[in-house]
Amino acid sequence: MQGKGLIKFAAIALTIGCLYSLSFTWVAKKVENDAREYAKGDPERERAYLDSMATEPVYNLGFAKFNYQYVKEREIPLGLDLAGGMNVTMEISMVELIKNLANHNPDATFATALKNAEGRLTTSQKDIVTLFGEEYEKLSPNGKLAPLFATRENAALVKIDASNKDVLNFLRSQATSAVERSFNILRTRIDKFGVTSPNIQMQQGTNRILIELPGVSDAQRVRKLLQGSAQLEFWETYDNREIFGLIESINKTIAATQSTKDTASAKTATAAKVDSAAGKLAQLGARKDSAGSDTSDLAGAQAAQARQNPLFAVLAPATYQAENGQPALRPGPVVGYAAQKDTAKVNAYLSSPAAQALMPRNLKLLWGVKPISAESKVLELYALRTSGFNGEAAMAGDVITDARSDVDQNNNPEVVMIMNAEGSRKWRQVTAAAAADPNNKKSIAIVLDNYVYSAPTVQNEISGGISSITGQFTANDTKDLANVLKAGRLPAPAKIVSEYVVGPSLGLESINKGLVSSIVGVIVILLFMGLYYSKGGWVANVALLVNLFFLMGVMASLGAVLTLPGIAGIVLSLAMAIDANVLIYERVREEISNGKSLRLAVSEGFSKAMSSILDSNITTFLTGVILYVFGSGPILGFATTLMLGILTSLFSAIFITRIILEWMLDRKQNISFSIKATENLFKDSKFDFIAGRKKFYAISSIIIIAGLVSMFTRGFSLGVDFKGGRSYFVEFDKPVQTDDIREVLLTEFGAAPEVKTYGSSNEVKITTSFMIEKQSEETEAIVSKKLRDGLSKISPNYEIKDAQTVGPTIANDIKVSAVYSVIFSILVIFIYIFVRFRRWEFGVSAIVALAHDVLVLLSIFTLFNGILPFSLDIDQSFIAAILTVMGYSINDTVVIFDRIREYVNEGKGKGQSVPTVINNALNSTLSRTVVTGICVIAVLIIIFIFGGEILRGFSFAMLIGVIFGTYSSLFVATPFVVELIREKEFKDKKETKAEVHHP
Repeated sequence: MQGKGLIKFAAIALTIGCLYSLSFTWVAKKVENDAREYAKGDPERERAYLDSMATEPVYNLGFAKFNYQYVKEREIPLGLDLAGGMNVTMEISMVELIKNLANHNPDATFATALKNAEGRLTTSQKDIVTLFGEEYEKLSPNGKLAPLFATRENAALVKIDASNKDVLNFLRSQATSAVERSFNILRTRIDKFGVTSPNIQMQQGTNRILIELPGVSDAQRVRKLLQGSAQLEFWETYDNREIFGLIESINKTIAATQSTKDTASAKTATAAKVDSAAGKLAQLGARKDSAGSDTSDLAGAQAAQARQNPLFAVLAPATYQAENGQPALRPGPVVGYAAQKDTAKVNAYLSSPAAQALMPRNLKLLWGVKPISAESKVLELYALRTSGFNGEAAMAGDVITDARSDVDQNNNPEVVMIMNAEGSRKWRQVTAAAAADPNNKKSIAIVLDNYVYSAPTVQNEISGGISSITGQFTANDTKDLANVLKAGRLPAPAKIVSEYVVGPSLGLESINKGLVSSIVGVIVILLFMGLYYSKGGWVANVALLVNLFFLMGVMASLGAVLTLPGIAGIVLSLAMAIDANVLIYERVREEISNGKSLRLAVSEGFSKAMSSILDSNITTFLTGVILYVFGSGPILGFATTLMLGILTSLFSAIFITRIILEWMLDRKQNISFSIKATENLFKDSKFDFIAGRKKFYAISSIIIIAGLVSMFTRGFSLGVDFKGGRSYFVEFDKPVQTDDIREVLLTEFGAAPEVKTYGSSNEVKITTSFMIEKQSEETEAIVSKKLRDGLSKISPNYEIKDAQTVGPTIANDIKVSAVYSVIFSILVIFIYIFVRFRRWEFGVSAIVALAHDVLVLLSIFTLFNGILPFSLDIDQSFIAAILTVMGYSINDTVVIFDRIREYVNEGKGKGQSVPTVINNALNSTLSRTVVTGICVIAVLIIIFIFGGEILRGFSFAMLIGVIFGTYSSLFVATPFVVELIREKEFKDKKETKAEVHHP
């Protein structure tokens, strides 16, 4: 093997990299186990322990030390179906955007066009701006849009004589800007929510934002947090030197009234180290050693400090070291610093009756939006001065017409802020007051959603409405601040159009079942390979385990989320990884039977199997790519693990297996590739697959025709992600009757929901379209109350383990996307096979087989829906199953096509008829087809049995698909080549060249 040294180096480097990436997960779990042992079942105590370790070194590699926060961010993240939590899709209302940009123009044509465009959204793939333009042109072919949108606020962007095309482009740019601003606002809100490893991403090309919040259980709080309107304000500020005396008095008052409970809880306060050069003081607090026990002397001193200065124990005053070496109060609006974990404690002290009695009515204390540095996790506390009797801000943010990131005359980043006429007038008054005292210039705090984003010091009175904000900014800082400033005029509200809530108990159950199915599946594969291929099989098993290690390590390094379908994808990729070893070993066995030496047989086996291995894995990888592009949520996890699994399995099967085999050969070890029972299995088989092809055509036709009849008469059971609606997975404490639940909920909802047994007799899945057209926080509360009222009548003891809501618009988009993914997948596979095999007949035959597999799978799902005792819903998981089956089926077919091509290119089929050549190819690859099929089918049966109800429909689709995929490769795809090729026999490569030169 050439380049053996390079391959060994790559394997060692990959091993080290995977160990490094996986080590963060191991360390994080160890710290969390320590926390559980320390807490002894007390959740608050456990959380306090983990908070205390956030900035403490927990992982020492010699060249670097990592704290718990850093380690936690780099462990393998679990998807919601494993960790529990909430998945939300937010949609920015483009209809409201257009209305607001037109300043709610009362023009009848405008209103009708917008209403018609909104009506078309649920059935069209075009964006709302394009639909609005089309509808407006229908109603007023010569009408001009510019007068509608050339408002005073838009004057700089829309001219009164602008063309309709220019106006529509303006609307699109504003739509994009609105989504970006909403994304930034939502991201900040989520950061403040305190969720571990949240995920928020814009769905490119849409006006939607996907949010995943692992571990969240209060869905109502999340809805309120995400759907609230953004509130931008400008506040006048106090100077720290004006406030310190008050803060000191509050500290003394709290110390005097401190209860025994407060004193005891203060012992758990931990240190938040603050850089003195930046005016941040070190805080006292209890530090835990590695065993989780208190350091008694330090704890005693800290407890005493907490009793004497309870507020200052968690809030460090804003001071700096003066020239005389003494601490001095730092000027500016920041009055103190606190560790992020201690902000709740500070808030509790400051909102206590004793503190409120001392505070003036025009003082408002707010936290900065983000830590002063990424490492410290320390927040600043600002002192704001309220205006008027109602404690209002000096100005609201809706007066801003534009804000942009720019650079000043010295090429330093700045933010340019532009206000309307009313805002300019008020801004002049506010800035004049702030800059009135040249020796004590005040700051103006920019506040969004009650968090201070910036508090620039006002140097001079600002007139004209154009302001420049400078500071220690980076280009990203100014871009973020500009987006914040524009959020004050956010013209498009965000609403939840889809949500998925998974309870923690279901997540734990999914982990257990996923692990069981994975372990059992891997054991079955290892035993089968060891028994079938003897010593060579155990070599393949070593490579398989190395592949699993590489796969998990690569996933950890990329931050790929591990989901329940992802676990299924890992096990499935392991089963398919066996295929590469099977292809190699079958070739090695052929070479040995031809009389070649063991070393030469191994070399030839790898060489001759390479083409089939690459072709089959590339086609499967392509379906994974399409799944990744068109899928969302758990499907992305499945696609990611499938693609990564293919890459790591190729490396392991091709290189690791060969390195081990050559190492054994160098030591003169005898390597067997079969046991006595399998030595001659399928050898010299002479099955005539082609002769009986029409019988198999008839069998397939009967299944497909029956399925088509059922599709048009019975239809399918569509999941909520395809039809829209609400779905709930409910577990009761006793067996229940679906008819009873349906009758009770009919009374509550006014329409009968769909109720199915989901697993055991005490578990049901409830699907309803009740109030699905209305998406709001109030609607969700109404639906939730009615559902719970109804379920309580069945039994007071129940648990909603899973809840999903999908609006009609997003359901249509998911459905269309699914259809596109299947069609596009078929097209890509056809192109690849046509290019690779240079014959259109092969490409068409492969597509016929794929269409056959899809139609058979759809037929079985419609024919047996309601008959089999588990869900046969058509949803995103089903589409993932279809695409994976297509990848597996084409994998099988390509291996046979590759053998046909080999026969033709090497002249083995010379003088033989097309059916004979194809029969020979089918028989020569039959052993590989059966062995790989047994491995994959066995694993799918295990996932079906042990994977839990959530994976049952998915694994059933995969199981049926793989069986019929293997069937179609043998009895549909390759036999169909005979129907398309008109010549009596294949011509070998040499004859073809001769015919070209001598026509």
